[in-house]
Amino acid sequence: MAPSLPRVGARLTLAKSSLEQVFANLRAAGFTLIGPRLRDAALVLEEVTGLNDLPRGWRDQQAPGQYRVVPGQDSFYFDHLVGPHSWKQFLHPARLKLFGAAKNNGTWSFQSATAPPPRYAFIGVRACDLAAIARQDRVFLAGEFRDPHYAARRESLFLLAVNCGRAAPTCFCRSLQTGPRVTGGFDLALTELADVFVLEVGSEAGAEMLRETAWQPATALHASRAEEAVRQTESQIERELRTDDLPKLLYDNLEHPRWDEVARRCLACGNCTLVCPTCFCTTVEDASNLAGTRVERTRLWDSCFTLDFSHVHGGNSRPTLRARYRQWLTHKLASWKDQFGALGCVGCGRCITWCPVGIELTEEVKAIREKAA
Repeated sequence: MAPSLPRVGARLTLAKSSLEQVFANLRAAGFTLIGPRLRDAALVLEEVTGLNDLPRGWRDQQAPGQYRVVPGQDSFYFDHLVGPHSWKQFLHPARLKLFGAAKNNGTWSFQSATAPPPRYAFIGVRACDLAAIARQDRVFLAGEFRDPHYAARRESLFLLAVNCGRAAPTCFCRSLQTGPRVTGGFDLALTELADVFVLEVGSEAGAEMLRETAWQPATALHASRAEEAVRQTESQIERELRTDDLPKLLYDNLEHPRWDEVARRCLACGNCTLVCPTCFCTTVEDASNLAGTRVERTRLWDSCFTLDFSHVHGGNSRPTLRARYRQWLTHKLASWKDQFGALGCVGCGRCITWCPVGIELTEEVKAIREKAA
């Protein structure tokens, strides 16, 4: 066993079985572990308690409008890619009680929001999703108005990241410089090899979670094998999104005929916004009991693809599918940058995989550019 804790920035090797002790250390520190699990023929993010909960020996196959889980390499715990869930659901919940009120003896009393959230440890965060969390930080924390619900979940978050060992045909993170290599913003980052994990320590908290594990300094051979695994993943990424002329390209082509073409295929189902790790639109609902003595206000995820989202007094500002798809894409790749200093896309490809008709964001931008030339 190593005599002391590793320094921040150190590269280590860790036997795969020793990840169980890391999980135990996290639980002992009061963290609720969230990681990938195989459920309902998909790899989803849920609470995990140990290595046996991880989808060892399973991987996913993705293409535009297609997803399925198939057997992978038996010795690998993280042989999969991003799935239908993103980490957003734990930091920016799909349903959140804001406050409630009750009437007793003719007097109303108000109750604050729900109890403090768990301290989360995210297990298996990919580089694109680390970038997505950073985008959400800008939205909810960096402006004049901070979201206290997001802040409460974010401030104690532990991030165990994973370098991607392969890429899907829907990935385009390389174009946005958001992956597949993890470059920062983590507590621990691992690259999975057939026999061991190669770890990088990103924080003092990450080093602390390696107590009582048999970590060793990474040898030159292990380090080179880990680097080669990431380089091979980078070489597998074929999809591209050219960004040098964004957002001007979209602003200059708001009346482009391509918007009509994509609207004829779009179902306005909202899948792309639900699976997106950065979309943050919400609505609020008020509900009361039949006696009118209890009321509650709840915040819910919403989508710019729903008709009511853009309904205001006097009419709807985006009554057509053409207008709603254009709003989504131009916000994601243009006005988001004006608002928050970065594009609202991280190249994870979820919107391509989970679009029922296989609409591809990268192809839509390419078509606008080619016809505009």
